[in-house]
Parts: sequence; structure tokens; C-alpha cells
Amino acid sequence: MEVRYRDALAREIRAHAWAWTPETVYLGGGTPGNLAAADLGALLGAVPGLPWAEATIEAAPGNITPATARAWVDAGIDRVSLGVQSFVDKELRRTGRRHTAQTVAGDVAVLRASGIHNINIDLIAGLSAQTTASWGESLDWVARVAPEHVSVYMLEVDRDSRLGKEMLLGGVRYGALDTPSDDATADFYELAVERLAALGIARYEISNFARPGFESRHNLKYWKLEPYVGFGADAHSFDGRTRRQNAESIEDYLSGAGPVDEPAHLSDERFFVGLRLSAGICPNADEWRRFDAPIHRFLDAGLLETDGTTLRLTGRGVLLSNEVFQEFLNL
Repeated sequence: MEVRYRDALAREIRAHAWAWTPETVYLGGGTPGNLAAADLGALLGAVPGLPWAEATIEAAPGNITPATARAWVDAGIDRVSLGVQSFVDKELRRTGRRHTAQTVAGDVAVLRASGIHNINIDLIAGLSAQTTASWGESLDWVARVAPEHVSVYMLEVDRDSRLGKEMLLGGVRYGALDTPSDDATADFYELAVERLAALGIARYEISNFARPGFESRHNLKYWKLEPYVGFGADAHSFDGRTRRQNAESIEDYLSGAGPVDEPAHLSDERFFVGLRLSAGICPNADEWRRFDAPIHRFLDAGLLETDGTTLRLTGRGVLLSNEVFQEFLNL
């Protein structure tokens, strides 16, 4: 199926009628870092715009060799996002990851030696067995490997997942008893904000932190509602007016099931995605009037702040951002 999927993906990219030349490229989902050099080159070779302003590939730690890194550079990749999750062995074992902190440090060294100097580290706050001390250990390792970008995600447990069901039942499997509380997870996140800022890695979006000039140019397009096109199963696209979603499952995608289009609600979405950015948004006169009630309610509650022109989340508002976003989507 892997070969069939790769061939279908290549066909979709080649068949696309480009209305504009892409500035950025992002290979994510699944294990794009495991693609053979020839296959990666064939896929990216079908995308116009090389050299792009930014081209990212997601990779799992422990699979990066000098030859792999050179192949990425040759294909146009200049940014790598490592799915680290944690630098602590006990936490990594609970997630089924096989890498160690030393593995990540070695991968970063290989990438830098190959000429890739834009590296993201993914961390998850709220993993099973995580404590304030172990979270601090992961942040210590971030300081050691000195990435240009860090993503910090607060673990959200799907109640229909094995871990979620075990937590609801009060069981012990899958680390259910060792999963930090929501308050503890929020504390981990706030500690990360503080520690990363001290390293010169500032928060520019709820889950994303970067050294100046290393903000993800590709992901900023999502949050600023700029057009983008996605390829592959469950890929999403946006042309400025309409959102498009490819068939969700690989099986449906391979069987030729077509995408589904849905008109975008730009004013609602601008609040939903724009408020994720630390810079906030500048509502127009109609939006100030339309959202007057929730804006003032959240201003009074200390979840939003404004200078009269720009509207942004406060520190407390970031932690309760889902409640804020939902209110604007409901109008």
C-alpha cells in the first residue's frame, strides 16, 4: 500500500493546476522522514518554486544519517521538525518511542553538519509519568541542543482512546494513574514559556516558540488565513474563499474518492486562528460591532486585552483559549 499511496500522491501533485508559485513546503503526517532519497526528490520535484523560502520535513529521532540529511538538502529541504515529545527515558517508553536524549542531540549535530540550521523540537506537556522535575529535564535538554524553534503541545486525551477509557474507568493500564492533572499540565506549559523566553525562544503562537526570524513561515500562512494547498489523504486546502478536504482514509483516497468543498467563514475563522498568534488581530469596525458582547466579556474576565486597535489573548487567556475560540465560532 505504501508504494500505491506514494504513486497516488505524486499523481495528485503533478495534476494540480498551480494558480500561484508556492513559497513554502511542508512534508508532515506519517513518516515522511523515512522516504527514500529518490522518492522524496520525485515528490518535491513536482512542486514549483525551488528553492523555496522554507521547506520542512517531519522526522522521528534516531533515523537520521549523514546520507539522509544530505539527500534532504539536495531535495530542497532546509528545515527539520523532530518529533521528540520528551527527553526523559521513562516518559518516552510510555509513548513507545525508542530514542533517547543523546539520540536527539546526535541527530541535531548531523543536521547542522549537513547545512540545515533551522530545527524544530516538538515537546508534549502532560505525558504519563511526567513531573515538574522531569519536565524541567526536558527543558534543560532544549537548552543543550539549542534548536531554533520549539513546539509545546499540551496533551489532550481522546476519551475514546485506550488511555482515555482507562482514565474514565479509574484503571492503571497505559499510565492512566500517572497522567498529570490539567492544572499540572498548565503549570508545565507556563514553565516552558518562562524557560524558553530566557533562552531567547519567544512564543509567537499558542504552541510555537522561535528565535527571532525562525518562526515557521509555512504555519503562519494557516494562522493568517493565506492560501495553501494540501496533497494526500485527509489533506486540507484553502484558496482564500473555500476550504477543501481530501478523502480522510488512505483507502478512500486510493480508491479515487474526491475532495469535499466547504465555504470558509472568514470573519469567524480570523478570530479562531488569528487569536492564536501572540501578535493578535486587528478587527475591523464590523467585527468590533458583531463580536462586541464576547469581546467585552473576555476583556472583563482578563482573557483578552486590547490597545483599542489590536486584540490578543492574555497569559491566562492562552490557557483557556478553547473557551474563547468557541464563543466566537458560535456567533
